Amino acid sequence: MQPVQAPYPLTRLRRLRRTPALRALTQETVLTAGDLIWPVFLCDGQNQRQPVVSMPGVERLSLDLVVAAAAEARDLGIPAICLFPYTDPKAKTAGCEEAWNPENLTNRAIRAIKAEVPDIAVMTDVALDPYNAHGHDGLVVDGIILNDETVEALVRMALAQAEAGADILGPSDMMDGRIGAMRAALEAAGHKDVAILSYAAKYASAFYGPFRDAVGASGALKGDKKTYQMNPANRDEALRLVARDLAEGADMVMVKPGMPYLDICARVKETFGAPTFAYQVSGEYAMIRAAAQNGWIDGEKAMLESLMAFKRAGCDGILTYFAPEVARRLRQG
Repeated sequence: MQPVQAPYPLTRLRRLRRTPALRALTQETVLTAGDLIWPVFLCDGQNQRQPVVSMPGVERLSLDLVVAAAAEARDLGIPAICLFPYTDPKAKTAGCEEAWNPENLTNRAIRAIKAEVPDIAVMTDVALDPYNAHGHDGLVVDGIILNDETVEALVRMALAQAEAGADILGPSDMMDGRIGAMRAALEAAGHKDVAILSYAAKYASAFYGPFRDAVGASGALKGDKKTYQMNPANRDEALRLVARDLAEGADMVMVKPGMPYLDICARVKETFGAPTFAYQVSGEYAMIRAAAQNGWIDGEKAMLESLMAFKRAGCDGILTYFAPEVARRLRQG
């Protein structure tokens, strides 16, 4: 129902836009540093910063620097960071065994961060693509991405991350049944308090390219991911996936990518009321950065506007590479 209001000139909606103070009083949506999760890329070594060329301003960080980044995030009021590893190509195999190695890059980073910055939440990625010689999120046999065998591997990966001290697991693989299998395994292993933020509605998108550069998966990928990631034309399927993942034990759900799927974000939040997140993915970030560098848009304003759109659509939080920059800007007022 539309609210009843007096006709013009008794109602002049511009009255409440006249000054910054009036606009602040009537602002419906607020963005804070507490809404952000900062995705961070990892690399081996000490004091290493490796620029990701397709993501200006983003770098892979060695473990000592990622611990410092976690402390920076905490000091800026960012409640969580999410870890993504760049895996040595020599460690990539068809069986993806490095994914559940207790000493892999992600698990070492979890332990290092929790030892030095225990009050920040550490989120991980649960998918096989950083470790897969084929570049896929699942095990591949004769060109087919196997579902049930992949779920078994993902459970092993999730348990290794939980043992290392992860606070939030982020299954991003889109295999059927993986949330239920992970939740059962976590409960059985005594990790009852580890949260699952499911990539419940992850679309087969063109916006992931720079991310694959960042984790070293671009050259390895053979074929596409359309047999397990969602068709961008589908809306109702997203609700079915979210309903299933919540029923299987997910604590929070995610829509990915973000800006092209704000309608899905809104429908998910309105339908389920569960904690709903969006991922402002690498391609979205790169477009804003590139346009700003060329002087075509005001980068800071576009950054803030894009993130406000997620909150307006009903998201409880956003994964964004802009996180520390946004947090510093919001602190300035």
